[in-house]
Amino acid sequence: MNKLVASNIYKTYESGGHSTNVLSNISIEISEGDTIGVIGSSGSGKTTLLQILAGLELADQGNIHFNDINLSSNNAKNFNLMRSKLFGYAYQFHYLLDDLTVYENCNLVFKIAGNKSDEKNSKKIIQILDELGISELQNNYPYMLSGGERQRVAIARAVVHEPKFILMDEPTGNLDQENAEIIQDLTIKLAKNRNIGIVVATHDLNYAGKLDAVFRIENGDLKSA
Repeated sequence: MNKLVASNIYKTYESGGHSTNVLSNISIEISEGDTIGVIGSSGSGKTTLLQILAGLELADQGNIHFNDINLSSNNAKNFNLMRSKLFGYAYQFHYLLDDLTVYENCNLVFKIAGNKSDEKNSKKIIQILDELGISELQNNYPYMLSGGERQRVAIARAVVHEPKFILMDEPTGNLDQENAEIIQDLTIKLAKNRNIGIVVATHDLNYAGKLDAVFRIENGDLKSA
C-alpha cells in the first residue's frame, strides 16, 4: 500500500523581525484511499502543510517520505518530476485557463509533463469528466460553466494524470451549500473508487465529518479533532 508520511515537520516565517512558528513537530501519515481533513482557523497553517506535503514549499526541518523514498533528500529536478506523478492539487479558486475548453484544460496536464496527446490520454480525460458528471461539457469554455462545474473541471484536472494523492485547499469554499455538497461527495467517491489518498484543508465541518479522519492545526500543533 502506498503511503505518504510527514515526520517532525517544522515551519517558521519571519516578518518584521518577528518569528512565527506555523508548524511545530508535525507528523502525519496518509495511505492510498484515505480521506483526511485538516481544519483550523485562518492562518493556522493548513495551506502551508498541504504545500509542504506536495513539495511546493520546503519545511525548515523534517522529512516527507513516499513509501521508502525520502522526497526531502531528492534534488530539485528529481523531486519536481516525482511530484508531478505523485500529486494532484486543487485550490479554492479553479484557475482554469479561459481560452481553453474543458477538455483542453485537462489535457494541459499531459502537455506540461511532455506527453503527446494520444488516444490513451483522451480516454482518461473523458472517463474522469464522466465520473464527475461533466463529460457533455468537454467542449465548453470556463465562462460557459457554473461555479460548481468549474470546480469539477479543476478537480478533473488534478486527477486525470492518475496521481497517488490529491491535496485540496478549501475546494468548496467559493460554492453555495448545494454545490459544495456535490463536490464533497464526488471527491470522496473518487478517492475510494480510484484508491487515491486525499488531504482536504477546509473550514467546512460538514465536509470534514464525511472524511475518514480529521486533524486540527492549532498553535502550530496537529491533533486529532
